[in-house]
Amino acid sequence: MWSTLKRLLRPTPPITWVACADLADRAGGTPPAVVDVRGSDEFDGPLGHIAGALNVPVDTIMDGTADLAALRSREIVLVCRTDKRSARAADSLAASGFTRVSVLRGGMEQWNALGLPVARGS
Repeated sequence: MWSTLKRLLRPTPPITWVACADLADRAGGTPPAVVDVRGSDEFDGPLGHIAGALNVPVDTIMDGTADLAALRSREIVLVCRTDKRSARAADSLAASGFTRVSVLRGGMEQWNALGLPVARGS
């Protein structure tokens, strides 16, 4: 309980946002780790997902059961349908000591609206 209380009382940095086009442009260099926080049904659903994205539902990030230790030193971009769940997950990761986390502005809805490539199925 004490660790949860310390996390809640620690100020978190403001959320960093990344535009869909900016993320798509970075695919050629060293891309960030893309973590899609939607449930598996949405990840494999009609909006699809960004190729190479890890599917880690927001609930597992929020309750601390997600094993993202291997990503701690990497830049991470969080994705969901819009950007609400990703923003919550970003706050939680920042409170857990992750320093290079951003949120995809507009999420998969915006990604699809721009006609950017998606993967479908697992």
